[in-house]
Amino acid sequence: MAEYINIRGQNIEVVASDPANPTLGQIWYNSTSNTLKGGGVTTAGAWATGNNLNTARVGPGGAGTQTAGLAFGGWLPGNTGATEEYDGTSWANNPTGLNTVRGYLAGCGIQTAGLAFGGEISPPIFSAATEEYNGSTWTSGNSLNTARGYLGGAGTQTAGLAFGGLPVPTNAATEEYDGTSWTTSPGSLNTARQVLAGAGTQTAGLAFGGTTTGPSLSATEEYDGATWTSNPTGLNTARSGLAGCGTQTAALGFGGNPAQTATEEYDGATWTSNPTGLNTGRGYLAGCGTQTAGLAFGGNPTTAATEEWTGAGAPLTVTITAS
Repeated sequence: MAEYINIRGQNIEVVASDPANPTLGQIWYNSTSNTLKGGGVTTAGAWATGNNLNTARVGPGGAGTQTAGLAFGGWLPGNTGATEEYDGTSWANNPTGLNTVRGYLAGCGIQTAGLAFGGEISPPIFSAATEEYNGSTWTSGNSLNTARGYLGGAGTQTAGLAFGGLPVPTNAATEEYDGTSWTTSPGSLNTARQVLAGAGTQTAGLAFGGTTTGPSLSATEEYDGATWTSNPTGLNTARSGLAGCGTQTAALGFGGNPAQTATEEYDGATWTSNPTGLNTGRGYLAGCGTQTAGLAFGGNPTTAATEEWTGAGAPLTVTITAS
């Protein structure tokens, strides 16, 4: 019988505990459990339940990453300006909230350089307010040209992108932020809609899902900094009130109305449904992060639930048995 040392040219490592980040093909013997183990990778993504927001809310804005997330605004019932920061384990309240209290707003950027824009102050009053976050406080900036809520957003604090939203006459409008002011783009969405999701950057944006005044949509569009192009292949699960994160060529879409758990990955051409979805089905939630490390929080029915996404290809420890 061939021995491992003759195949690989080295002995099997004996350890008391499994390595924290095994590599694909790595083999070791765990002397504590008396088992032979190896390093593999996950074949599908999965959501893991994290620690709750301190303030349960519907329709918050989000920015940042899975280990440095930012949640702001939302509806309790009653609007809130509450701002919280996530460190990869738990949420911490910032005593300084948004200057303009609102829900169903959009956000982009990172935890120390976030951007909040639009939102609903009270039905049917919509906001054009824009605020910049520096990791400590919010500073009011120049307003959107078109006040709106239930909109999509993408980009950074100095290169933001706003699109869609309510009220209905403006729900195809697209605006670009340069760190000082918003400029209306001549390129409006091809499918006018609200409660949609966004991902990507100002020059490579992605809009997907949402609704007009009827059924939920699967429509997906890509923005190149000037115009939107419709992709004939939309979401597998049409929905509104969903959240998104990632880039134009590696996006993640999740949740949606009514109480959706569906999670899909976009590769720049098509959406692929993940076999498992969110642990807590919900719409009007927020998200941030990347296609391989996403963060979902808040949503309807009013929840503080937080979940962390690990995409396919993540390191995995497997036990090797004779079979």
